Amino acid sequence: MQEILVLYYSQHGATRELARLIARGIDSVEGCRARLRTVPKVSTVCEATAPAVPDSGAPYVEAQDLAECSGLALGSPTRFGNMAAAMKYFLDGTAPQWMQGTLAGKPACVFTSSSTQHGGQESTLLTMMVPLLHHGMLLVGLPYSEPALSHTTTGGSPYGVTHVGGSNNAPISEDEKKLAIAQGKRLAEMAKRLAA
Repeated sequence: MQEILVLYYSQHGATRELARLIARGIDSVEGCRARLRTVPKVSTVCEATAPAVPDSGAPYVEAQDLAECSGLALGSPTRFGNMAAAMKYFLDGTAPQWMQGTLAGKPACVFTSSSTQHGGQESTLLTMMVPLLHHGMLLVGLPYSEPALSHTTTGGSPYGVTHVGGSNNAPISEDEKKLAIAQGKRLAEMAKRLAA
């Protein structure tokens, strides 16, 4: 069984929903299973600590999750054209995995959400790819052979699935759902091919 890690940070729920849809795509591939994990929020108070287990949602990621995964889907909301601090903080702490080559040769994809259409989604996806490239991961995009990518009026990019919430926190659109599931399926299929 190929376990694909779906690691995300979500503050208002949209990125979490994309993660769940990507996991559905992963689970649709025979011999593959998604493992949902999140990262704790970063506190501005030095003495503050997150509870050992989140109040709701996926468990916090551990080093073991990175070692055991056959692939990685990485998601974060867009913050000024970059990933959220919580995800960056987590990735900055993966030097031991980088030195050991834990993620080298494994496939990866990225996904994001933002409040506005021009909120920096593509730059967020690109900056999320950089640490994955340093880890030696193989990036899997979202090709235009996915019909929803050509006609979406909401989120979507060849770099990865996106969601535009807007000022009214719009739900994930049908195109965004299709693209998220397709991205998860594509990542799982790549992990299977590489494992063979």
